[in-house]
Amino acid sequence: MLKELIEKYYRDKRDERERTKFYISDAGKCLRQIFFKFKKAPRAEMDPRLLRIFDHGDLIHRELVRILESLGIVESIEIPIPPREDISGRADAIVNIDGERYLVDFKSINSTILRGMEKPKKEHVFQIQLYLHFFNIKKGILLYEGKDTLELKEFFIEYDKELVQKILQEFQELKTNLEKNLIPDRLPDYPENWQCKYCQFREICDMAGSGDVDWEKFKSKIQSQEGNYAG
Repeated sequence: MLKELIEKYYRDKRDERERTKFYISDAGKCLRQIFFKFKKAPRAEMDPRLLRIFDHGDLIHRELVRILESLGIVESIEIPIPPREDISGRADAIVNIDGERYLVDFKSINSTILRGMEKPKKEHVFQIQLYLHFFNIKKGILLYEGKDTLELKEFFIEYDKELVQKILQEFQELKTNLEKNLIPDRLPDYPENWQCKYCQFREICDMAGSGDVDWEKFKSKIQSQEGNYAG
């Protein structure tokens, strides 16, 4: 009984808000997936267990912040980036260690993966680079914590202006796709990419095929098959 109630809570919690901006957490992610989110395309239900895992990650982050605050090195936490028309995001923390400011981004990850990590995940580097850019801070720390063992691993990140410009350009190109109703191509390593394995849009991505696809024509195809899509 409780299990069903809890799972219903998480199913009802699914974010259906209108997307009007990119999130910094979109950086490094599949452009086609982001496009489908903006267009509110049909998607598979997310497993409530995964949503609980995300919530658990938030609890881990709050505990790490509490520890850093007790050390007296935290300048601010959960800081929104300066207002922008096209991108929004909120950094986990800014700390000051021996007079040096660092932007900190917390990530929780499976401990088995964490132990084998020699470098941070590409999408996490992209995200912290954007935070460094918008807050005009030159150094960052990606702090990973194992979900099941609570081990820690950190990676120091130097601001890379060239990389930031490349990421922002990618967002701009996706914005153009959205305005033109043109679905971006799928990932080059589809379907082996880890994002494909967990993507809620996998079914319609398969249906769309490769290459850029006209959204209006594809939407009609979805409607003819599902009968109830009105996005």
